[in-house]
Amino acid sequence: MRSWVPLFFVMACTSNAGNAPPPPPPCDQACQDAIALRGLRDALKFAYNNTLAGNDAGPQDVQRPCIGGSVHVFGTATSNAAQGATFVQLTYVVDHCKFVKVDTDPLQNYSLTFNGTFTEKGTLSQQPTATTALDIASASFDIAGTVHNPTIDYAATACTLVLTQNGNQLAGTMCGRTAGLTL
Repeated sequence: MRSWVPLFFVMACTSNAGNAPPPPPPCDQACQDAIALRGLRDALKFAYNNTLAGNDAGPQDVQRPCIGGSVHVFGTATSNAAQGATFVQLTYVVDHCKFVKVDTDPLQNYSLTFNGTFTEKGTLSQQPTATTALDIASASFDIAGTVHNPTIDYAATACTLVLTQNGNQLAGTMCGRTAGLTL
């Protein structure tokens, strides 16, 4: 009878352990880069929507404050209403702008500050009749903050960026590493 009691105790402990939520999946360097890349793409989209959206087509030159700094967007943006597309050749000068996203998905959580100059060339889709097709680049930018949930510190200085967005797919290199994600 004594040998049965410890076996019952082990089974009871194992059973209770099964009720605990599983630990979050690990987030390696590629995972962290993908979250930071999502933050950067969201930051550029936010900057566009808060500086140029609704402006007349043609030359653009707008500066706005952001959390902690400012963003200056200039270049050209033209539209084709029949295609539902905007064609852009823009430069974003981001000066210590902080962007934060909190989500139930750990892979969509970030609190990042960007500093640098980015170029964006291509097509922004407004309707299903066109596909977003962009080239995004930076010769040097800084990024600092946290990614993931639970948070992981993330930082890079004098980072380079060469990205292509085709529809919802974003891929290229960031900080000398291959990076990408589905938006």
